Amino acid sequence: MVNLKVIIDAGHSNNTPGKRAPDDSMREHHFNAAVTRYLDAELTNYEGVSTKFTHDPTGKNDVALKARTDAANSWKADVFVSIHANALAGKWHTGGGIETFVYKTNPKEARALATKVQAELIELTGLRNRGVKTADFHVLRESKMTAILVECGFMDNREELALLKSDDYRRKCAQAIANGLIAQYGLKRKKVVVTPTKPAPVKPQSTAPKPTPAKPTKLYRVQIGAYSKKANADAEAAKAKRAGYTPYIAVEGGLYKVQIGAYSVKANADKVAAELKKKGFSVFIA
Repeated sequence: MVNLKVIIDAGHSNNTPGKRAPDDSMREHHFNAAVTRYLDAELTNYEGVSTKFTHDPTGKNDVALKARTDAANSWKADVFVSIHANALAGKWHTGGGIETFVYKTNPKEARALATKVQAELIELTGLRNRGVKTADFHVLRESKMTAILVECGFMDNREELALLKSDDYRRKCAQAIANGLIAQYGLKRKKVVVTPTKPAPVKPQSTAPKPTPAKPTKLYRVQIGAYSKKANADAEAAKAKRAGYTPYIAVEGGLYKVQIGAYSVKANADKVAAELKKKGFSVFIA
């Protein structure tokens, strides 16, 4: 069985100078720490995996880089994953995307893991692929194990900042990193053990009339496209993300359907559909 010790590291603290959006609406640690929590929770579902944080989850203390790598080395970790949100000069810009770093010597196993994680991030988020790169970052240089550092989008790009603030996007990033680790190390999901229970005693049948089952609530789904190729659906979903929406792709009848939301009140669906039409989308309410 696999015995894998994974360091999960959220870069910086709430008060690290400069590590924030230009309008200070998000500190980098807000994103980083959330992703580490979701990644940690996901990895607990796999056999033989142990995890450890090297940051302060509260964000109050900016743990020194040396303290982080010392803790990882002392624990004899197998993998070090450092999670970040990117920035250029602290001013709004239109560049963006995701990139993953390994140490400048380009270690073979780190490169293989980074390549898998990067591919999963691009697949799940639809953001621009900035590739796998090398750098002389402390956590990559001083950690005595396979180490990668992931930059999951730019805080000084308005569209990507909106994603970085989104819980859905944070969960996607965590799942993508987990997927890369699962693929790299052949992790196996834990089996769920079902404990048999004694059958409940049979109660005498009541003569009272049975209640009529409630009718299921009809949902009005706002759809902006249905495609036979997933790549086309991904492109339309990415366009919707750039417009400020949170799309999802449902697979039905061999088609990839890009949907914005599902509403129990048709007027709410109509309102969203009208907004989308004004922004140039073809809309269908199912």
